[in-house]
Amino acid sequence: MEMEASAAEGGAAAAARTLRWAGRAGHLGGVPRAAVIAAVGAVAKAYASLLNTTTVHNADALLRLVSSRPPGTPLLTVSNHMSTMDDPLMWGFKGFPTTDAKLQRWVLTAEDICFRNVFMSYIFRLGKCVPITRGAGIYQVHMTEALEVLSTGDWLHSFPEGKIAQDDQPIRRLKWGTASLIVRAPVTPIVLPIVHSGFEKVMPEKSFFGRRPPVPLWNKEIHIIVGEPVEFDLPSLKQAARTVPQDSSFERKGWPSIMPDGLDEAAQRWLYQKISDKIQSVMETLRKRLLDLKQH
Repeated sequence: MEMEASAAEGGAAAAARTLRWAGRAGHLGGVPRAAVIAAVGAVAKAYASLLNTTTVHNADALLRLVSSRPPGTPLLTVSNHMSTMDDPLMWGFKGFPTTDAKLQRWVLTAEDICFRNVFMSYIFRLGKCVPITRGAGIYQVHMTEALEVLSTGDWLHSFPEGKIAQDDQPIRRLKWGTASLIVRAPVTPIVLPIVHSGFEKVMPEKSFFGRRPPVPLWNKEIHIIVGEPVEFDLPSLKQAARTVPQDSSFERKGWPSIMPDGLDEAAQRWLYQKISDKIQSVMETLRKRLLDLKQH
């Protein structure tokens, strides 16, 4: 009982600190959200379409799914992470509805960076950001909030690598949080991979006295490639996961011992790894294709 009370208190504290109420569509009639999305979208447009040169390959695949996917079907986009400005700048390319608050994405963001105080929490909430606590695992309270976004058929963006990498290297091993959202969402989302390059030059980590510049830089080349939806046969994957034997060697992290699908912790780990591996492979293929396109 004491542990349950402590967890409840922790959840209440997190909710108070991250101002979840400010992220609701009806907050003050939606006016603050519309204003923030419009302002941030305008900045993204300026940097992606005017101050820098942005080339987008297969943009129609993203535009189609953002504006006209089947009703009630959530969209989950995933991309590599090259700078603190990937989002929102990556949505500022010509023709994208960056300033439309209804069509704009929700995005998973680092709580320790974007939700450091009440003011920042309020602004990022209005900007449709879901805080993620580093090290709190894939069953943290904020992941439940991300699931709620998907359950309403909305669009959620994730950076499954989990941290910024500004070197042009292969896609790193993905964190399991994104895979868990795919498995646990009430309606399986459309999973759309995106790979980009150039934002590491727009917002380099160590260029201004060893730190990030105070504002994004300009006159850079940005390249974005949008893939095709990644399909998962979840019933077959779950059935295969049920045959995985228990392994007592790994560290248990307080995951639910049995999920509604009848998957124990070993099965969950196997399933999340399989899904993550597939997404990583698709993203790496896109990365190589983008390199080829840039060279021609």
